[in-house]
Order: sequence, then structure tokens, then C-alpha cells
Amino acid sequence: MAEPKKRQRLSHVKSSHKTSNHSQSEGDERFVDGSIISITMKNFLTYDYSVVNPGTNLNMIVGANGTGKSSIVCAICLGLAGKTSVLGRGDKVGLYVKRGCKKGFIEIELYKKDGNVVIHREIHVENNRSVWMLNKRHCSQKDVEEEVRTLQIQVSNLCQFLPQEKVGEFAKMSKIELLEATEKSVGPPEMYEYHCKLKNFRGKERELENAVKEKNSFLEKAKQRNERNKLDVNRFYERQRHLDMIELLEKKKPWVEYETARVERDHVIAERNEVKQRLITLKQVQAPVVRKIQQIENQLHSTEAQLEAKTAAIKEASNKCKQKQDQLDRKHKEIDDIKQSLKLKQTEAEDQQKRIGNTRRNIEDLKAELAKTGDQPDVTPQINAINVELRQMQQDRARIEGEKADLRREKDNLCAESAMLEKKLNCMNNMMNAKEEKLKGRHKDTYVALQWLRKNRQMFEGNVYEPMMLVINVKDHRFAKYVENHIPFHDLRAFVFQKKADMEKFMTEVRDKMNLRVNAISTPEKSFSEQQPSRHIESLRRFGFHIYLREMFDTPEEVMSYLCYQYKVHEVPLGSQQTKDMIHTVIEEPYLRMFYTPGERYMVKRSSYSHNISTSNSLVQESQFLTITVDADEKRRLEEQIKVRQKLQENNERMKNFQAEAVSLDRRDNELLAEKKRLSELKGKKRQLEQKISIKQDSVRQMEQNVIDLAKIEEETREKIANVNSQKVSVVAEFMAQMKLRAKLTVEKVYLTLDTVGQTAEKRKLENDFREGTSELKTVNQRYIQLEERKSRLTEQCKALLKRAKSVCGMHSDQVLPEELRNAFSKLPDTLDEIDARLNEERSRSECFTGLSESVVDEYRRREEEIRHLEKELEEKTNSLTNMAKDRWLNPLKQLVEQINEKFSDFFRSMQCAGEVDLYTENEEEYDKYGIRIRVKFHSSSQLHELTVHHQSGGEVVDEINQGMDPVNERRVFDIVVRTACKETTSQYFFITPKLLQNLQYADEMTILCVHNGPYMLPPSQWNEKALIKRSNQLSE
Repeated sequence: MAEPKKRQRLSHVKSSHKTSNHSQSEGDERFVDGSIISITMKNFLTYDYSVVNPGTNLNMIVGANGTGKSSIVCAICLGLAGKTSVLGRGDKVGLYVKRGCKKGFIEIELYKKDGNVVIHREIHVENNRSVWMLNKRHCSQKDVEEEVRTLQIQVSNLCQFLPQEKVGEFAKMSKIELLEATEKSVGPPEMYEYHCKLKNFRGKERELENAVKEKNSFLEKAKQRNERNKLDVNRFYERQRHLDMIELLEKKKPWVEYETARVERDHVIAERNEVKQRLITLKQVQAPVVRKIQQIENQLHSTEAQLEAKTAAIKEASNKCKQKQDQLDRKHKEIDDIKQSLKLKQTEAEDQQKRIGNTRRNIEDLKAELAKTGDQPDVTPQINAINVELRQMQQDRARIEGEKADLRREKDNLCAESAMLEKKLNCMNNMMNAKEEKLKGRHKDTYVALQWLRKNRQMFEGNVYEPMMLVINVKDHRFAKYVENHIPFHDLRAFVFQKKADMEKFMTEVRDKMNLRVNAISTPEKSFSEQQPSRHIESLRRFGFHIYLREMFDTPEEVMSYLCYQYKVHEVPLGSQQTKDMIHTVIEEPYLRMFYTPGERYMVKRSSYSHNISTSNSLVQESQFLTITVDADEKRRLEEQIKVRQKLQENNERMKNFQAEAVSLDRRDNELLAEKKRLSELKGKKRQLEQKISIKQDSVRQMEQNVIDLAKIEEETREKIANVNSQKVSVVAEFMAQMKLRAKLTVEKVYLTLDTVGQTAEKRKLENDFREGTSELKTVNQRYIQLEERKSRLTEQCKALLKRAKSVCGMHSDQVLPEELRNAFSKLPDTLDEIDARLNEERSRSECFTGLSESVVDEYRRREEEIRHLEKELEEKTNSLTNMAKDRWLNPLKQLVEQINEKFSDFFRSMQCAGEVDLYTENEEEYDKYGIRIRVKFHSSSQLHELTVHHQSGGEVVDEINQGMDPVNERRVFDIVVRTACKETTSQYFFITPKLLQNLQYADEMTILCVHNGPYMLPPSQWNEKALIKRSNQLSE
């Protein structure tokens, strides 16, 4: 369709748009600081150029949907440095520039007593960049935010600035958020500042209280300890005297120990010299005896060597004798083996003769049996008939085995198919369980209601469907995020009912009785599930669109009908990257109201009058619930196919029948084979007898040819035995020679042994004589060694003691003991026992003064000074706990909330309802827990309930705040707004609505701004306000 010709819209008010030189006239004096005097927009959303001059009090902005009312709201927000997130529309500021333009601007003039403020914001589409000017001077966005803040303007505060897209968020504000927003919007400037200080102060106050407690405890302990130290100071000096004496005694003790050790060492040296001289004398007397004993030991060594040689020779001769004896034993055994072999041959010859005789007798018996065998009838025809029947049975058996194999293959296929189907069905059930677990984690009330529905489904007459997120199955997981972003979560978790009566019954049970927060919907009476899109998808492929949302998923017919009716899933297409690349062309398409591209959602609005287009886009969030897909039709098909188990039973029955038939054939086969064997044996018996006779005769001839020659074997045996005996004679001769040699060596060994005995006796006699003379020598030698060792130890001990004594006294190694120490040591005991006794006495006396140290006096004085400092610090901290900021914040806040409560109660009372507002907190000292609580009652029979996002009047929040009301309440609310906003001392208000009731009460302080946007509107220069009023009066007459 061709696009209608566009006409530029130039909305203008008679005053010049150059507001930077606006003078503060008498009318401006009614403005309060921060009021908007003018708004200028160029290339902004639906406007080419327009200037809006609002009034001082209530400004009613009226116009049909799509004419540009919300564009004025966007201009106020963005022009006052507000964030795009406040508006809830496009997230990029460049999207607010009129389509087709590269840049646009907003200029807002604000009233200020000492000179108006003009804020100019130029928005560039490229890179979403903004250029700011404040009173015609370039500045940063932070400078503008600071200027707006000084004028008490808060576009991010929902209590001051409430766009239609944020009405739902206002209802979700908590009590604490409501209090902070109220403080910022209607409280004095310092109220919110005091509140923040109090919240910070409360944390410091807790720390201060803990610090005061710790300081008090520490101060008390310090005083008690210092009181005890007064006694310790007196005891300290007495203890010090004992410690000095101990130190002096400990210095002298090493010198006494050294002197004692030195005297002992001198005695040991003298005794060692005497023992050494005695030892030399004894060694000279024993020298001849030692030489004689040494001579005998040398002779014994030589004799022992000869004995060892004789012993080795005797052992070698004994080994050779044993070898010869072994040879004789082997020869005896060899003769026995030859004789045993002869006996075996004789036995074998006898057995051979017996076998020849037995075989000849068998031949005679077989000949007699052959003679008895007469003529037999021919059994060949009977054998042939049996063979024919056996071949037929083999064919039948092959047929049965083939059919059994087919049945086995069919059974294996059925079992595999059944296992595969059960696996797929279990997988689908697991996926459904996963979706239910996600639902349980996100919204437990809906999960509880789902369990109740499954147990009580019989209570309902029509079709009842579980939450949509469980019955929607996305065909491709890549489409899940688009379906989930298009259908709100409150509908994804909603139960779907075919009949409204069933839905009401369900809500009574789960919401009223079980107190569960659940959603439920009823499907349209007329089915929309098969409704065709206004344009076939093929006509949109040139823009990159390839599928509608409805084609992306499967769901029951009633659920699909609701989604087509409510969310137009059959009209919303999904595009590709091609769509994003030609987005400006796509937006021109007149039939597209909403569509998706990869990762983004676009909404297109067209003015009903000018056909101007405004768009908004948002990111498509990743799917959380619909990525798990379960095809319900596939699941039902699998459940039907699992019935193949019945085929398995039929297969088993047929297999049993074939088994029985095969057993019958085997039985008949065995019977035929037995009969065939009997006939075959009867036919071949004569031939078998003749063959046996022939074989036996051949065997007799063979045995007669191989008869054993015993005479020859006996002669060979005698020769072998004679040969072995001759070998035995030579071995015996060698054996006797070795025996004689061994006897000779033994005699020689005996003589040598006798010589050794004589020498040993002589040596033993000499050793006894020597031992008697050396007993004293050993004793003297041991004594000498002991004295030498003791002298060495004492020498080292003296060195160590001298070194230690000088170290204790602080002396160098070559320094002599000072005279003052000699004098001091002379007054002390001279023995170690006396010194140890004196030390123990002094230590015992000093140990009576426990808990004292060298710094006890200094610590006592230091603690006295610390006590004075702590008392002063404690007094300062106790005084600082008194907080005046609480009174400066809490009292005005209570008065402010009381005023709000009075007005709120009056407003609700005028609407035949009841309501109250109060300041709520659980602990007065917890300043961050204060909040505003709103309680309402919409029916006389009910009680006051807190107004929350879950408890409202029963209606739904809609785009325009007055569009969901009945005419009576809408008129009442309008009167309240007019009375409140048109007082002389009130601030500036903006009220935006697409329509108003007739015959409403208006005030002179109100300003009506009619937004008329369309191709047939008059230019501002041709607008005649007086002619319009005159004509209106004529029509009313």
C-alpha cells in the first residue's frame, strides 16, 4: 500500500519560542521555583517543531491516543537530565529523535526568582550523543543535574514524575521506598539529608556505645590495678636488695667453683706421675716371659698350618673313595637292568604265543558263524522308503527352524523398539519434571496449586490446563526466548480453563481457602486458534521475516486460542539480520505493529490523525522456562507404540507351537533312524563276518613273522654282564689305592696333633706365670688411664669455669679480677655449700615478693595519667551520644505524614472508601527501617488492609490512570485533583489523559493543553480561539 502524504506539524503558541530572553512578568510571579515556563521541541518523536507553554498550577494535557501526549512527557524527562529507563520505552536516547532526522533538540525554561534557567539538550542519533547547554553556555550533563537538583526537581522520583509505563512500578514500591520518595518530593530540603545522617549516625552510635562500655570496663580495671600497685611499690625496693645480693653471690660462685676444680686437678696430676713410674718398672720385669710365649705361638702357627694341609688331603682322598664307591654301585645297577630286560623279553614272547593261539580260535568261531548264516530277504526297498521320509522330515525341520529364526529376530526387534520407546518416554517425563522444578523455584504457590489440581481434576466440568509454561512446547529451542518475552510471566504461570465457572471454583479453592497467589484465565468462547494472519508470511520474506510466533510452538487448542486472542501470536513475525539491516524500511510497513529481530523487540505506533510513526525497541532476554521442550503429540504416540508388548506375547505363543512341532519331528526321526540302522545291520552282517575273518588271518601271519628269538637275546645279555664286571675290577683297584693313601695321611695328622698338644701345654704354663706377674701391671695401667682421663676433664672444666666466671663478672679473657669485686667477695662465704645456702635463702626471700617488676613504679605513674585521660574521654563520648538530629527529622516527618494522612483519608472518604497513611517502624532507633504504610478499605464489610502490589481494589493497572475507573469515581478523583492542584500555594502539576467526562468542574487556575495532531489540523497562525468559543456557545444554545 502506498504511504499517505505526510504533512509537517507546527504546533505553536502565540508567544515567541525564544524563551531564553523571557522576562519575569506579573504572571510569572505566580510560578514557584522549578516550574516549567516553556517546552520547545524540534525533531523530537512525533513533533517537527512545537512550543508548549504550561500554566502555573494544574495542566491538563488532553488528546487522542497517538497524538503526542507522551512525547511531551518524554521531553520533560529527557530535557531535565532524566534517564531513559525512567520512561520505560526505548533504552537509547537516539530513538527519541524523529524518524528520518539525524538530530533533534529539547529546550526547557524553568522559573527561578533570581533569573530563569534555560536548559537546552541536542540529541544526535549517531552514537546516541547529547550536547548540553545551560543558559546558552555549553556544559556537562552533571552540571544540568546539579541545577535541577537545586530546584527540587526529581524526575526519577515516582512521587513527582509518574509516566504511564511506570504506574505498575509505583504500586510495587516498599514502605521504606515510599518514605524516601515522600521526603524528597514534599518534605523540606533538609529532611532527607537528616534521614541519611541519622542512618549513618545509628551505625556510629552503636560503635560509640560499645566503645563507652569498653572504656568504662577498662577504666574500672585500671583504678583497681593501680590501687594494688601502691603496695607493690613499697615491696619493690625490698625485693631489689635481695636481687642485688643474689647477683653478687652468683658472680662469686663461678670463681669458687673454678678454684675448687683447679686444686683437684693439681692433686690428680701428682698422683698420675707416681702411677706412671710404677707402670714402667713392672713392664721391665715381664719382658723375657713375653718373648718366650711369642716364640711358642710362632711354632704353633706353623704346626696348625701343616694340620690344615693334612686335613685337606684326607678330605680329598675320602671324596675320591666315595666317587669310586658310587661307580661300583652304578655298575651293580647296570647288571640288574640287563637281567630285568631279559625277563621282560621272555614275558613278551610268552604273551605273543598266547595271542596267536587266541586269534586262531577266533577265526574258527567266525567261520562257524559264517557257515550258519543263510539266505536273507532284500531290505533295500525298505531302506529307500525310510530315506525318503527322512528327507521330507529334514525339509519340515528346516522350515520350522527358519520360521523360529524369523520369530526370534522379530522378538529382538520388538524388544529393542520397546526399550527405545520407554527410554524416549522417560526422557520426556524427566524434561517435564525439570520444567516443574523451575516453576517450583520461581513461584512456589503456582506449584502447590498444580499439585492440588492434579488430585482434584474431577471437580471440573470443562477442560482444565496446567500452567502455560508446562503445556507450551517450543519446536526449536532458539525460538524459546521470543515466545517467553512475548507472553508475560503472570500468564505463563496461569492455569487455563475452558469454562469460567470452573475458573471461579478453582480460584475459590486455591486463592481464598489455601491463600495461594495464583493466576487463572478462561479461554474465549469463540476459537481463535486457527485464525489466519492478516498477511501471509511469504509477503514479508522480502523484509527478512520467515515465521510467525504461533508457528514456533505447540500447545492445546484452547490455550492457543487465548494466546491468539490476547497476544496476537499469529500476527507477530520474527525477522533475521536482514530485517535489522533494513529496519527503517520495515517500520514503514503499515500492517506491522510489533515484530522481533534477532535479540530485539520492536513496537510501532501510528498516529490516528497524522499517521506519524513512533517506535520503541527493547532487548530480548534469554529464556528461563521454555528452553525445555516436550512434544505432547509425540509423547501420546510413544505411549500408544509401547503397546507392542502384546505382539511379544503372540510371538511367544507361536514360538511354543513351533517348539512342540520340532519335538514331534525329532521323535519320529529317531524312530526312522533306529529302523534304518537295524535293516542296514541285517543287510551287511555276512560281509562283516568275512571281513573280520580276513583281518584275523592277516594278524596271525604278522605275529608269526615277528616271533622273538630268546636264545639270541640270552647270549647278548651274558656278554653285556661280562663287560660290566671287567669294568668293576678296574674301579675296585682304584678304590683300594685311595683307601691306603687316606690311612697314611691320617697317621701323619695324629703325630702333628700330638706336637701341638705339647706346645700348647708349655704355652699355657708360661701364660699362667706371666698372668701372676701382670695382674699388678694391669691394675696400675688402669689406674694410670683413669687418672689421665680425669686430669683432661678437670683441665677442660677449669678452662670453662674460668671463662664462665669472667663472663658472669663482665670481664675480658685476659683481665684480672677487679679490686672492688675482691673486696665484695671477701665478705661473702668461701665454700660452695655456704654460697648455695645463702643463695637459696636470698631467693626464697625475693620470691615472697611475687608480681613485681623493674618497671612497677613507672607503670604506677603512667596508669595514674591514663586514668585521668580516660575519665575525660569518657565524659566526651557520653555527651556525644545525645543526638539532636533525630528531633529535627522525626518531629517534622510525623507532622508531614499526619497532613498526608488527613488529605488521604478525606480523598478516600469522598469516594465512599476508607484509607489512612501512617509512619511505620518496628524500632524507633533503627532509622533505616522507617517507612510509610498505606492501608485502605474498598468495601464497608471488609477491614483495613495494607495497600501492596498483591492487595489492591481488585482491578488491573492500565496505561492511563483514570481509564480503569467507573464514571462516578473518575469524576470524584478529577474533582479532588482540581481542588488540590489549583490552590494558590501549590506547585505545578501535569495531568495527561486521552479523554475526560462531560460536565466536569473546572477551575480558573487550570490550563488545558489540547494535543491535536493530524493531517487536517490548522497551522498555529490560522487558529482563532475566540471564534472557536463563540461557535461552541452557539452550539450549546
